[in-house]
Amino acid sequence: MKAAGCAMVALLVCAPGECRAEVPAGETPDAPAPASAAPSEAPTGFDGRSNGLVDDATHAADREAFDEAETPDDGLGPVYNAQACRECHQSPVSGAASQLTELRVGHLDRLGRFANPAIPIGDGREAIRGRSLVNDRTVCPSEAFPDLDATSHVPRGESIRTRRISLGLLGDGFVEAIPSGSLVALAAEQCRRSRGRICGEVVLVPVLEAGGALRVGRFGWKAQHASLLSFSADAYLNEMGITSRLLPDEIATRCDAVPDPEDETGEDGLDDIDRFARFMRALPAPARDAAIAAEREAIAGRERFRAIGCDVCHVETHVTAPAGSVVNAGALEVPEALGDKRIHPFSDFLLHDVATGDGIVQNGGERTARRLRTAPLWGLRLRTRLMHDGASLGTEAALLRHGGEAAGAVYRYRELPRRVQEELLRFLASL
Repeated sequence: MKAAGCAMVALLVCAPGECRAEVPAGETPDAPAPASAAPSEAPTGFDGRSNGLVDDATHAADREAFDEAETPDDGLGPVYNAQACRECHQSPVSGAASQLTELRVGHLDRLGRFANPAIPIGDGREAIRGRSLVNDRTVCPSEAFPDLDATSHVPRGESIRTRRISLGLLGDGFVEAIPSGSLVALAAEQCRRSRGRICGEVVLVPVLEAGGALRVGRFGWKAQHASLLSFSADAYLNEMGITSRLLPDEIATRCDAVPDPEDETGEDGLDDIDRFARFMRALPAPARDAAIAAEREAIAGRERFRAIGCDVCHVETHVTAPAGSVVNAGALEVPEALGDKRIHPFSDFLLHDVATGDGIVQNGGERTARRLRTAPLWGLRLRTRLMHDGASLGTEAALLRHGGEAAGAVYRYRELPRRVQEELLRFLASL
């Protein structure tokens, strides 16, 4: 990823009976406003309506921008993975997840540290550096550039290779509004609760619109973003090849004929990345299947989920910062529609080693190579391919694939009678 600044990792220091998170200096802490009322439940659903951040007409217009297919005349490419945000976030509605994956590669240097690749394109006269992502598509050769080729080629020496499946965005406006301090405290609490066996990693990442100031990350498989506007700019550049005011430099220059930045400001004063971020912030959270959730088996399964320890990382409930709080290193004031809301994502949004890590380092240090962000389980029933690479087919296959910090929970699951296992799986089917 191309981004301003660099990320740092919070260290967990554990002594008998106590764990505390030590966050490196440099973070711009969230500034909470006074709580005005008891938290209310965040809106959920798949009806395409706004969560209240904007009116439905504005939300529909933002969705059109999110769904719009880009062309080379818009700045698409020269290398890219998708022509529209919707291609990676579309099932069952715009902003949800999809089956699409992206390719990431790298290698270890002489000191055994992760190193990004140099990906040659076309005839190899130009190489893409500074990121692990390999784009699958290109805009040339074309009518405009019949003699140029920008196809990416993975060198044989890139021994670390992994797929990453697209994540859902529903409810992410509420996730953005979770106070950073809540995630830091959660990391310390789970480390204390498990006596050091389960310790989530807090990663501080740059907020592009705040000049690279640092905030606790929470989006992406490596928690590599803290802000939905930063995420929008990153995806526009790295997935579609379109530059913006926040990331104005191209990944590659071959076949590029559109002046940078390519994301133009509209008559309303907004760029596309602003519309994408507003669209995501206005998305309701995924709704549970109410009928399954009310079943006796699912209710019992929820208790089993907690009893075997799945809830240590798959944390059911978070509360967003009060309306008026200042987050994203001072770049965003939490609006009333997102503030003081109770959400149920079943994730701690921290990095853990569950023995499926892909070896890739992004916005974090070498400690994060084998760690991945806890996947939120809301909307789980709408996915057929699970885990970071989409290689697990079905919830039980994904559950049994866990190891590392999750090994104890998996052992306890295996020890349950099959009837009780089925109850836990039925609960997961309601999410």
